[in-house]
Amino acid sequence: MGEITAKTPWKDHLGELPFTLDYFDGTMYRAVKRMAEQYPEYIAFDFEGATTTYSKMLEGIDRCAKAFRMIGVSKGDHVTVALPNCPQAVYVFYALNCIGAIGNMIHPLSAEKEIEFYINFSDSRTVVTLDQFYGKFAAIRSETKVNNLILASIKDALKQPKKAGYMLTIGRKIPKVPKDAPVLLWHDFMNLAKLCKYDPEVPMDQNETAVILYSGGTTGTTKGIELTNRNFNALGGQIVGVNQMFKPGDKMLAAMPIFHGFGLGVCIHSMLCNGGRCILVPQFTPKKYADLMVNKKCNFVAGVPTLYEALLRLEGMEKADLSNLKGVFSGGDSLSIELKKKLDKFLYEHNAKIQVREGYGTTETVTACCLTPPSMSKEGSIGVPFPDTYIKIVKPGTDEELPYGEEGEILLAGPTVMKCYMNNPEETAATLRTHADGLTWVYTGDLGIMDDEGFVFFRGRAKRMIVSSGYNIYPAQMENILDANKMVSMSCVIGVPDSYRMQKVKAFIVLKPGYEPTEETWLKLMAYCKKHIARYAMPYNIEFREDLPKTLVGKVAYRKLEEEELAKLATMTEEEKSHQDASAEKKALIDEAVKELEIEEAAEAAKNVEFDKK
Repeated sequence: MGEITAKTPWKDHLGELPFTLDYFDGTMYRAVKRMAEQYPEYIAFDFEGATTTYSKMLEGIDRCAKAFRMIGVSKGDHVTVALPNCPQAVYVFYALNCIGAIGNMIHPLSAEKEIEFYINFSDSRTVVTLDQFYGKFAAIRSETKVNNLILASIKDALKQPKKAGYMLTIGRKIPKVPKDAPVLLWHDFMNLAKLCKYDPEVPMDQNETAVILYSGGTTGTTKGIELTNRNFNALGGQIVGVNQMFKPGDKMLAAMPIFHGFGLGVCIHSMLCNGGRCILVPQFTPKKYADLMVNKKCNFVAGVPTLYEALLRLEGMEKADLSNLKGVFSGGDSLSIELKKKLDKFLYEHNAKIQVREGYGTTETVTACCLTPPSMSKEGSIGVPFPDTYIKIVKPGTDEELPYGEEGEILLAGPTVMKCYMNNPEETAATLRTHADGLTWVYTGDLGIMDDEGFVFFRGRAKRMIVSSGYNIYPAQMENILDANKMVSMSCVIGVPDSYRMQKVKAFIVLKPGYEPTEETWLKLMAYCKKHIARYAMPYNIEFREDLPKTLVGKVAYRKLEEEELAKLATMTEEEKSHQDASAEKKALIDEAVKELEIEEAAEAAKNVEFDKK
């Protein structure tokens, strides 16, 4: 790399924050092991009332690493991890890193077809998930090359009396895994470690691929993002670097999921590689989040605007004491000025001495790479770049840097920039470009401006994307799924403003000749969506149209549909808005339609088998 000549107007406006840092040179496993040796009796994580020290966590990681070696997982192998924030997820993630394998991190609530895609795309032969998701993985297993399906259970990580309570409530609803199912239960898997008589750790260069996270990239189609040990360890250094009030032992509420860059990079790894304590939250509810934040006296919380919106609506928070908070971070979507003011007022009224700090980042840089300094903020700004991170604003798609205050595309460079998009050199070349300033830049597809002090202001997304509860949803992907249905002639998916989720998904559909826009058709299509689309991306409604508006070049004018929905919302009362989502009765009907669809698909598959025989 040549000499860096990029402009850095923020350098003189950082206050006490560092402009550059030294980073741990090694694997993520080694970074965490170093903390376990330095702070063996510190608490590494809390889970449902139970605590685990750093020394005990390292024991669990090492056992898990040995078990993986015993089932044949080797350096460079991809292992699909579909787990929520639970102890097993922590053990698995660092155990894979210890043996040089690559964690293919996916959402456990993904639809069956999505899971099948992720497994096959990464060529995973081993999968780790929860027993409650067994049915989905069993349904698609024959379409993959999976040899080992390891099933963990939340109850395995609980202590009495919580375990008994879990089994009497949630545990009772989980379908039993058949006794003859070709799976490896967590307890049996971990016991295999006894057979490993050698050190399972494998040398790994810090620039080798260590993790795959998923994103829509700049074009809205699913991309596997290859991230390295250096990427994650640099982020861990940066998070502490821009939060110099952090001390080992400080508690972070880890509600953001481990399969998301924000959850894995900020809430888990940045804590565990610095001696922090993670409060693991396997399933988010506003009440649980609030209870843990207060009762565990958390020092740091990170979340998306939706989470904070829910917190502000929660009853029973009148006497909550938030004086332990050192940092409240918002990312994943734009934090409106109005919501920031409400949240800052809430924090002040509950004894917190800090305000919410907004940040920005992309999965292509693991997660956050820009944050509002603790001592200086500007209304509407997402802050200044992290140490050793560079941001510039260019004329979209070019390397032509724009003057301060002028809107253009946000470009990012620094030690957290991804290695590449997996198996996609064309998209990698379009997204990662090396400029004359000596840096390799990520073209984010997002629009913003930078002022003459280096503060960045997010202005919108150049790429078509819906952000709902912090999850990125790509309309083009959903339209491809809908258009594959035999009843659909044409579809268009848009985001509709929602006071809680920020946006929710709505689909417009033109039916093929011979199909009528009846309630039965609506149910069948909603059932089809439920089977093929992740829960967080499910449309709240499908509207049938005889035709869809078009642009001058014949494309579907999705902005026209967005304008129509905005106009409708403007005339609706709050009560009418609250009744837009499907009722409990309709949800039950959709579930019944899913069962009918599965019977139809099974019958169709049987016909195809008979046809092939002939």
